[in-house]
Amino acid sequence: MRHNFRELNIWKESMTLVERVYELVTQLPDDEKFGFKSQIRRCSVSIPSNIAEGSGRSTDKDFRRFLDISLSSSYELETQLILAAKIFKIEIMEIIKQLHELQKMIGGFKRMITNSVGS
Repeated sequence: MRHNFRELNIWKESMTLVERVYELVTQLPDDEKFGFKSQIRRCSVSIPSNIAEGSGRSTDKDFRRFLDISLSSSYELETQLILAAKIFKIEIMEIIKQLHELQKMIGGFKRMITNSVGS
């Protein structure tokens, strides 16, 4: 069953998170352009991208696989943010709260489609 990713709250929230991440990485040193900045941006963009890609798959099983990848990217992002905070002393608590909420939402959505009829 295909889902319209533009209507999914998990996609909308993850897009908002990407915007916040891009704002946050401006606090990192310029010499991290190809280090933390790049890695953090890639992790964040991977979250809504995998939700969108999975939504176009023909089965919910395939979609769940992409939700797993999206969730994994969110954990990678969390790790990168924690490292950036420790190394560069930037404040990440608000964005981490948003990330944790998104992780819960993705997990809940995954459970919902797992339990749907015909999966």
